[in-house]
Amino acid sequence: MHVPDGFIDAPTSAVTAVVAAGALAVGLRGARRELDERTAPLAGLVAAFIFAVQMLNFPVAAGTSGHLLGGALAAILVGPYTGVLCVSVVLLMQGILFADGGLTALGVNITDMAIVTTVVAYAVFRGLVKVLPRGRRSVTGAAFVAALLSVPAAAVAFTLLYAVGGTTDVAIGKVAGAMIGVHVLIGVGEAAITALTVGAVIAVRPDLVYGARGLRQGLKLRVHGELVDAPEPTAPVAARTSRRALWLSGLAASLVLAGFVSYYASASPDGLEKVAHDHGIDSKTKEHASAGSPLADYGVEDVSDARLSGGLAGVIGVGTTVVAGSAVFWAVRRRRTGAPSETH
Repeated sequence: MHVPDGFIDAPTSAVTAVVAAGALAVGLRGARRELDERTAPLAGLVAAFIFAVQMLNFPVAAGTSGHLLGGALAAILVGPYTGVLCVSVVLLMQGILFADGGLTALGVNITDMAIVTTVVAYAVFRGLVKVLPRGRRSVTGAAFVAALLSVPAAAVAFTLLYAVGGTTDVAIGKVAGAMIGVHVLIGVGEAAITALTVGAVIAVRPDLVYGARGLRQGLKLRVHGELVDAPEPTAPVAARTSRRALWLSGLAASLVLAGFVSYYASASPDGLEKVAHDHGIDSKTKEHASAGSPLADYGVEDVSDARLSGGLAGVIGVGTTVVAGSAVFWAVRRRRTGAPSETH
C-alpha cells in the first residue's frame, strides 16, 4: 500500500506530514516506557523482519498480490509506540534507498501504514485479550484478528485521504469498494504471518512479547479431585533460548527471506497498484525522487543477474534497516536510562 508521489495533492500530503511528525514525536516519548535492555535489540530486529517480509508479495486474487504491512506485528511484539517507529523506519528506508513509496507522500504512508495499522491493531488486540481466557493461545488468536482488521482499516484511511486530496477524478465509491475488497483478502495473509510470528516468539521467549505481559497463566494442581492454584515458583522458569540466540536467528531468517525467498514472490501488482491502474488513480503519478538510486526497485545497479541483484538488494535492505532501527531504539533506551527517576 505504498502511495507514490502524485496520488495525493500537496496540501493533503503536507497535513499528513505534520500528523506523522507529531505521531513520531509521541512515539519516541512513549517508546521510552516500552523499551528496556531486553526489548531494545528486538525492536531493531522487528523493523528488519518487517522489511524482509514486505518483499514477499503473495497472490490474493487474479492478477493481484499483497504483502505484510506490519503494524499489528510490531505493536504486539514491542509495543504500540515502538511499533509506529518500527514501521516508520521501514518506510523511510524503502522510500530513500529503494524508491518504494513517494518521498512527498512519506507523511501519507506513515499515517496510513504505520499509525493507522498500529493503533487499530493494538486497540483490537487489547480488547480481545481482556475477554479471552488468559494464555498464549489467546495472545496468538487476538494477534490474528487484530492483524486481519488492521489492513482494511488502512484501506479505509487511504480512501478518506483520497477523498480529501486525490489528484484524479474517480468516484470515491469505486475507490472504497475496490480498496476495501482486495485488502480484506490481503488482511488474511497479514493475519497468518502475524499470528505465526507472534506464536513462534511466544513459544521460546514469552517474556519478550509486549502483548503477552501480564498474561501468564497460573499453574493448576488437582487436590482431592479439585483444581487449585499452584504456588508461585520461587525462581523464574529458564527461557528456552537466549536473547542473543533469538536475535541472531531472527536476523538470519530475515536475510534468507529478503535475500533468497523474495525471488519467488508474486510479480503481480499489489492491491493499491492494481486498484490505481484499473480506476485511473495513477494517471498523475510522478517519477520518484530516488529513481536514480543504485537500489531502486529492489535491485542492485549494474548487476545483470536478476536473482543476484534482488537478493543483494534485500540483504542490503535488511542490514541497513536493522542498523538504523537499532540505533534509534538504543538512543531512545539511553534517554530513558539517563532520565531522572520519577519515583522517590
